[in-house]
Amino acid sequence: MQSRTPGSACEETIAPRRYVVDASVAVKWYVPEPDSKTAVAVLEGDSTLFSPDLLIAELGNTLWKKVRRGELTAEEAADIAGGIAGTPPVTLRSSAQLLRAAVELATEYDRTVDDALYLALAVAEDTTLVTADDRLVNALRDTPLAPFVRHLNSATAV
Repeated sequence: MQSRTPGSACEETIAPRRYVVDASVAVKWYVPEPDSKTAVAVLEGDSTLFSPDLLIAELGNTLWKKVRRGELTAEEAADIAGGIAGTPPVTLRSSAQLLRAAVELATEYDRTVDDALYLALAVAEDTTLVTADDRLVNALRDTPLAPFVRHLNSATAV
């Protein structure tokens, strides 16, 4: 794994102009949730966004859950899914190409392979994963991966 030290950027900003985003951020582009405005600012900023192609399936699963909980209608979920599938808002990278590194990260840091795919992409692109996943950020806080992960609510300037 590459090592990296945090840059001199202020804690409240994200310095790189390229980011990896996970499904916890991407869903906020389509469905109002806490920190949706910040997520939209990340999307609409002048940054290049990347995700493993796993993002599409994770977003689909999240939409399904929201229908089951009554947060979206089936039609709303289908419309959102059609938009995502038609024109993904991020550059997708092959999960297959990231899988070996993801499994290594997952086993070393006791994270799911799903989370580790996003981490592996951030490491490979030498950039930051922006996530709304508190557990992921907290689990990696005191590890060599900490510089590669930033919580969405700390992404006030993009």
